[in-house]
Amino acid sequence: MEYQVPQFIEVEDTIIGPLTLKQFIYIAGAGGLCVVFFAYLPIVVALLLSAPVVALATALSFYKVNGKPFIQVLEAGFNYYTRAKLFLWKHQGPKASERKTAAAATAASAMPTLRGTPKLTRGKLSELAWSLDISTGGEPTSGERQK
Repeated sequence: MEYQVPQFIEVEDTIIGPLTLKQFIYIAGAGGLCVVFFAYLPIVVALLLSAPVVALATALSFYKVNGKPFIQVLEAGFNYYTRAKLFLWKHQGPKASERKTAAAATAASAMPTLRGTPKLTRGKLSELAWSLDISTGGEPTSGERQK
C-alpha cells in the first residue's frame, strides 16, 4: 500500500485566489468596515478612518517581522504592555505587609523551644555532616575528622 505523505504542512493553503483564509478574512473585514464608514459618515471623515483600517488589514494579511506574522508581533507587544514586569536590578525592600509577617516570624522563632525537642549541639552537627559526607561519597573538608 502506498500512502500519500503531506509535503509542506507549514504552508497555508490558498483558498480564495492567491489569499489564504486568514488573509481573506482580514481584507474582507477591513473592506466591510470601510463600506460602513463611507455609507454613514462624510467622505473626509470616512477617508480619515478608513486609512488606518486598510493599513492594519494589509499589515495583518501580508507583513511579516523576522519571519513571524504581524498578528504575533501585535500580541507580543500587547502582552508586554499589560503584564507586570520584574526588574531584578531594581530591588525594592519588602512591603509593609511583608514586614509584618517577617516580624511575626521572628517573634515566633524567639519563643523558647518546646519540651521534648532535641537540641542540636555542635558535636552532633559535625557528626551528622561527617556521616552525610561518607554516605554520599563526598570528600571531607580540612576542618573535619578523618578515619
